[in-house]
Amino acid sequence: MEIVNFTEARNNLKSILDRVYENNEEIIIFRKNGQSFVISNLSDYNALKETKYLLSNPHNKERLLSSLKHAKERKTFEKKLISD
Repeated sequence: MEIVNFTEARNNLKSILDRVYENNEEIIIFRKNGQSFVISNLSDYNALKETKYLLSNPHNKERLLSSLKHAKERKTFEKKLISD
């Protein structure tokens, strides 16, 4: 992840935004006062928000992590859908 200072970000905002979009990457902008910010594309931001929401419920988190574990261990099975 690239880190740029505020002045560089201000002077090169278009190219920074283009890189974030085209390369699907995040860029950190830091300021002298210690504040830092992340520039990310909207789809990545939305995915992070959704993941945070899904993992915020302890029961849901447990089920998701269990499912991932089963998938990694190849302990999955296929179900057929009943069509009308």
